Amino acid sequence: MSLSTTFAQKKISLDEDWKFHFGNSSDVSKDFDYGKTTLLHKSNVYATTIVNPKFVDSTWKKINVPHDWVVELPFVKSDQVEMDSHGYKPVGGAYPETSIGWYRKRFSVDKKDDGKRFELQFDGIYRNAEIWLNGFYVGTNFSGYVGNSYDVSDYINFEGDNVIVIRVDATQYEGWFYEGAGIYRHVWLNVTNKIFIPNDGVFVHSKVNGKNATVTVEIEIENKNLQSSNAVVYSIITDRNGKQLGKTSEQKVALSVNGKTTIKQNLNLNNVTFWSLENPYLYRVISVVKSGNQILHQTKTRFGIKTVKFDSKEGFFLNGKKIKIQGTNNHQDHAGIGSALPDFMQYYRIKLLKEMGSNAYRASHNAPTPELLEACDSLGMLVLDEQRLLNSSPEYIDQFKRILKRDRNHVSVFLWSIGNEEQNIQGNDYGKRIAKTLLAIQEELDPSRTSTYAADMANDFKGVNEVIPIRGFNYREYAVADYHLDHPNQPLLGTEMGSTVTTRGIYEKDEIRAYVPDQDITHPWWASKAETWWKLAAENDYWLGGFVWTGFDYRGEPTPYKWPNISSHFGILDVCGFPKNIYYYYKSWWTNDDILHISPHWNWPEKVGKPIDVWVNSNADEVELFLSGKSLGKKTMERNSHLQWNVIYEAGTLEAIGYKNGRKLTTKVETTNHATKVVAVADKTTVLADGKDGVVVNISIVDDNGREVPVADNMVKFYISGDAKIIGVGSGDPSSHEPDKCADGAWQRIAFNGKCQVIIQAGKSVGDVKLEVKSNGLLSTVVEINQK
Repeated sequence: MSLSTTFAQKKISLDEDWKFHFGNSSDVSKDFDYGKTTLLHKSNVYATTIVNPKFVDSTWKKINVPHDWVVELPFVKSDQVEMDSHGYKPVGGAYPETSIGWYRKRFSVDKKDDGKRFELQFDGIYRNAEIWLNGFYVGTNFSGYVGNSYDVSDYINFEGDNVIVIRVDATQYEGWFYEGAGIYRHVWLNVTNKIFIPNDGVFVHSKVNGKNATVTVEIEIENKNLQSSNAVVYSIITDRNGKQLGKTSEQKVALSVNGKTTIKQNLNLNNVTFWSLENPYLYRVISVVKSGNQILHQTKTRFGIKTVKFDSKEGFFLNGKKIKIQGTNNHQDHAGIGSALPDFMQYYRIKLLKEMGSNAYRASHNAPTPELLEACDSLGMLVLDEQRLLNSSPEYIDQFKRILKRDRNHVSVFLWSIGNEEQNIQGNDYGKRIAKTLLAIQEELDPSRTSTYAADMANDFKGVNEVIPIRGFNYREYAVADYHLDHPNQPLLGTEMGSTVTTRGIYEKDEIRAYVPDQDITHPWWASKAETWWKLAAENDYWLGGFVWTGFDYRGEPTPYKWPNISSHFGILDVCGFPKNIYYYYKSWWTNDDILHISPHWNWPEKVGKPIDVWVNSNADEVELFLSGKSLGKKTMERNSHLQWNVIYEAGTLEAIGYKNGRKLTTKVETTNHATKVVAVADKTTVLADGKDGVVVNISIVDDNGREVPVADNMVKFYISGDAKIIGVGSGDPSSHEPDKCADGAWQRIAFNGKCQVIIQAGKSVGDVKLEVKSNGLLSTVVEINQK
């Protein structure tokens, strides 16, 4: 019997064509009378309020989401509490006029869908979002990081426009870092049958036996019909190309009115392809709900099969292979675009980290966007998925459950974190009891994984540490060995390590511009150099590995300076993703690539005859350094270390020759001529004409021999033609106060130490897009992008 689909469920993007306007948290008259108008005393209160679908919003700003309104605000020098931590942007309780945002969106639905179930899904709104549809209050989502979904079937208008109204309140911070504000993740309208599989209602996990696996598919089914209903449920597993590998038996379910049930089905797979860092293979599960010969609802879930082992003495094993966790911590913002990252940027950033040799990503300190996890699934990057707070109140338990259910099918997630640095409770009985409550929830909803907690504690076995399965260390690397001696059966992980502060291309401390040298020499009192912690982690099996603070620079939390410093210096890469010198230290020891890197650059006219501290990062066995052909000596490379020479400066060529397993490696830095040209390199030259894809274009300032001028600070201007748009610019300068979003299309950025970046988002028309890059007095260049 062939099956027919009485209704194909829809997942409709609602990202486009929103209207935005600031409110005000302290002046009701500037907040559309919110606070004095009674919006909740009756259902569907229209009157003349802002939630009225007929409210005139024609003068409001037109935007698409994801949208971060904070990135567009100016920088403000202020002594207000935590302004420095949030990047000196005027948001928070002290800035009522830019801390409330109102959004409105109109959409229509197909009359043929009358009688179906309608759901609004918000992947992330920062923060405390109150939501109305057609004048009806829908709900409030407190969290700025965990999305939520709402059944709005009763409020849908089939005869005209539907109007969503959202008030976003960012007056209260959740973190101590740049968080942005607004609808900064995707919005969806889900339309389903009233017998359906809810969002995150499928859980796929597996048990491995040799090369075979038993895959368990747990499916939740709900009935929103007004009468009892029967259905049949089954699942199909396919390979990545859609070839069917197995099908479960068809299982009957009987559902009462508003009833729900969960069924478990098993499938055996032979000779499975394991998901790994090198081959991130993903299978598919198609789960089907049918009645008679008609499909009511079906979902497709990507999943992978892997095994993990955390051994307190031998370390971490993935699919039986011992690997060291080479991770980075990261916040979720990027140059030019703040926290509202298009999906393609998630892939761009993960690729950069993988190229460095990183194999793990800690989403610190909040639930990541779903697309970040999809990128990690697809590209082969392990993820430590973190709950925002160590708290067991109903609100935070609900958030934790939503994170677990949303993310547990992502094969990249190898470990949960129940919290981070709760100094007031982590070492006492409060913390212990809360941890036990959260661990029980994790075990219930995802028994296939375990948890850690990021503790900034030394050799302390109390509170959370008494009950957490994997002991997480935030810094305190000096105490790990003693802790292991005292607690030899508890696996140990560096959840937050390093925190070397560096500024790309700067080699002297500059307290005026708030820069620190671009070498592994400077760190806060509570942290360590890269070389200090990594030697310990690399050379001791009982270390599972660790996560560096951080992979990328991020806005806010300037250290060791404050104003004019508006972003961190912690990154191995800067906020654009340009490598700093410490990148080559990690890449030397985190990859098998041939690495030979000299720093600093060799443009020092003011230092002729003076000593320069020259560093070589390499995984060669030995390295010899030459200045203009004259040997400065050969040195043996100690593992997990670097080499240094003190060189009297003269213009010319500084060359390193290394030998690795008998092979010769060479690299050099040269004194350049004056800048003559801008060079632009796009990360790809073909994009989809879907209005969502995009390109990152990196700009270098070069001399007449094509060598990057490492001190260039030219103003660079960008002109785009074709159906695409620039959405942000950056340079990696942690003290730049230039706008990330340029007004009136006048896109420009001052190069920082020879580099800057422009981010382009595709349009919807097939054809060529051209980006012209210009700088006064320099030869210009054009980047061509094919949009199809």
